[in-house]
This record gives sequence, structure tokens and C-alpha cells, in this order.
Amino acid sequence: MYLGFIGTGKITLSIIYGIFKSKLKVRKIYISQRNKNISNKLSKKFNKIKILKNNQEIIDKSNLIFLAVTPKVGDKILPNLKFHSNKRIISLISTINLKKIKQYTKSKNVTRVIPLPFINMRKGPIIICPSNKEIKNFFKHLGTVIEVRKENLSKAFWSTSSFMASYYNLLNIICNWLNSKGIQKLQAEKYTKELFLALSEDAMNKNKTTLKQLVLESQTPGGTNAYVLNELKKKKFYKLQQKALNGIFKKF
Repeated sequence: MYLGFIGTGKITLSIIYGIFKSKLKVRKIYISQRNKNISNKLSKKFNKIKILKNNQEIIDKSNLIFLAVTPKVGDKILPNLKFHSNKRIISLISTINLKKIKQYTKSKNVTRVIPLPFINMRKGPIIICPSNKEIKNFFKHLGTVIEVRKENLSKAFWSTSSFMASYYNLLNIICNWLNSKGIQKLQAEKYTKELFLALSEDAMNKNKTTLKQLVLESQTPGGTNAYVLNELKKKKFYKLQQKALNGIFKKF
């Protein structure tokens, strides 16, 4: 299998790290020099990686092509590239829809994929649209594949990924509060990360229990969890969360 990445940002870095941690059989990976620091880092670390200066050459030498540029760059460069009909194209471009990608590439062999940075650990959800057996078999080595038929559904999944920074900020606030109570910063961070890691793992292990049920099971009447949940509800914390999601969905 010969892979080609047009664009070498953080998501390309994460995918390639995940690939080399997996059992995927790759003969060569061709990458662009869009980001010299990342491309040089990858080529030094993995001998199967080769940097090519020409995007068309990446396409010609690869049978699986990843479009990993920003939407602005994609609009500029894709119409000037030639994609052969036997090439499989994977678009990682967040806000360019399938119809437009197919127009730019003049190809029907296009799949939109939404991975997250955790793909470097071969963890996390990977959205694929539309369903495609070949692409599913590839990405199942890198995380949990979720196939969707309608593109607007993939957009909804993508919108939720915009909560990563907010999630980390929630953890940071808890950590800072612990620190203000006299707990050392490193100890506070370790405790906070371990707490939320365990909560996530517990939810995954209880795969037959709904999230709504977990909310109920994790609190007792008059207890601390019930108190915090009710306080946040009073301040419309969760309504603001929904409002933000709707805003992202409409804006992009």
C-alpha cells in the first residue's frame, strides 16, 4: 500500500504515528513539505516516509491519497491537481463538503473522514462518510470506526469534537481549585486526569448502561454529586453547552 498526504499538519502527524503503531502493511508514505518541521521529523523517524515537493507527484505515486490541508488551501490547490479515477481519496478537510471535493478532484472515489488527535494512540472515534468497506478496514486499525450515510450527520459528530478545549479547561479549573486549597500543582493535575480517565473508562466498560442512567447512578439524594449537578443546571450550564453546539453546527 502506497499512501500520500497532501498537507503535513498535526492530524497528518497523528495518523502516521498511529499507522506505524498498527499492523497495517504500508510500503511507502509520501508526504508534502507544507510544514517543514513536521515533514522533516517524520522522515527522520520512519524510513518508509519520503518527502516530495510536488503535490501531483504525491498523487501519481500513491493509491490512497489523504487531503489534509486547510479549507482555504484546499480551495486554492485542488482544482489544479489531476486525480486519476483508480485513486482512492480521503478528505480530512473539515468544512469542504463531499460534493465540492468531488468537483475539485473530478473523482467519485472520495470519502470524508473525521479523525481526532488521539488517533496517534490508535484510540478514539473515527467518522467515515459515506460507508466504505476498504476505508473502514483501514481505519479500524487506528480507532473506533463509526460509519454514517448522510453528510449532515458527520457534521454533527464533527461539531462535538470542538469541545476538546472546553473539556481540558474544565479539568484545568478543577486542578487550579485543588491547588488553591494547598494541594501541589503536579499532584492536583495527576489526581484530576486520573479521575476523569477512570470515569471515561467506567462509562465504556458499562456499555449496556446509557449515559442518562450513569448520571442517575452517580448521585445520591442530598449528596455532593447531586448538589453540583443541580447548581450547574440552575446556572444553565448545560443549555449553554447545547447553544454552543448549535452555533458550531450552523457556522461551519
